[in-house]
Amino acid sequence: MEKRVLDQDLTSLLIRVAEALERLAPPAPVVPDLSGADAFVWHAASAKLVPVQHVALVDAGLLRGIDRQKLLLIENTRRFAEGRPANNAMLWGARGMGKSSLVKAAHAEANRVVPESLALIEIHRDELGSLGVLLDLLRAQTRRCVLFCDDLSFESEDAGYKALKSVLDGGIAGRPANVLFYATSNRRHLMPRDMIENERSTAIHESEAVEEKVSLSDRFGLWIGFHGCDQVIFHEMVRGYAKALGLGFADEILISRANQWAISRGARSGRVAWQFIQDLAGCDPHATV
Repeated sequence: MEKRVLDQDLTSLLIRVAEALERLAPPAPVVPDLSGADAFVWHAASAKLVPVQHVALVDAGLLRGIDRQKLLLIENTRRFAEGRPANNAMLWGARGMGKSSLVKAAHAEANRVVPESLALIEIHRDELGSLGVLLDLLRAQTRRCVLFCDDLSFESEDAGYKALKSVLDGGIAGRPANVLFYATSNRRHLMPRDMIENERSTAIHESEAVEEKVSLSDRFGLWIGFHGCDQVIFHEMVRGYAKALGLGFADEILISRANQWAISRGARSGRVAWQFIQDLAGCDPHATV
């Protein structure tokens, strides 16, 4: 009798321990359904892809001053959508010149040519450590996916650095054939210049240290540089946005105000042009915002 009671107590204890461990364990990843939307945001904490029904999109035709960049990325994305080989892409350079907008526009253009072929999945920089989990979920998918990390950069000893490097190298399992990685950055080598210089000054073999730190950017097969625009291109941007929104301002007034706006901001870029047009649209009752 006493032995039976002890056995029951032990069984009850083991059940409670198992239940406690189950509660502490992270949730099992849910196999995503990529048919419900064309864009998703990855949430590492819950291991879920959250659909985005309305992507903040600028039409590719409105992205002025980056014709070569558009040609390269749209062609690369279209090839991938058609099932042909394509490269991971790094878009780097001047702020506000349309890097993020071009990624979204290239995705939309690929889906226009090959309907519902590509899912755009945004992953935040501080969640790059979960890339392995995300890739395992996408590996079994039939739909092709472009992983997109906006404003990518790393500081010293950043854990996401090695995680991304491993993914771009492929690791033992290899990068899934249905996945590409696109990133934007203001930094050509994804890290501050002073960090690279520090590695050079403290290393025994400075060339090896620097090569290790900049090697991540070399994993991107397609490098696309963006540079600041001159006044002529800036005016083209302003006119294009004004036409798209149906603004009724005379050209000389439009350009004069745009110049004043650029001077007040201390810069000319696509972002500055768009912010100016948004401000101006509030003054025009006929604007189609």
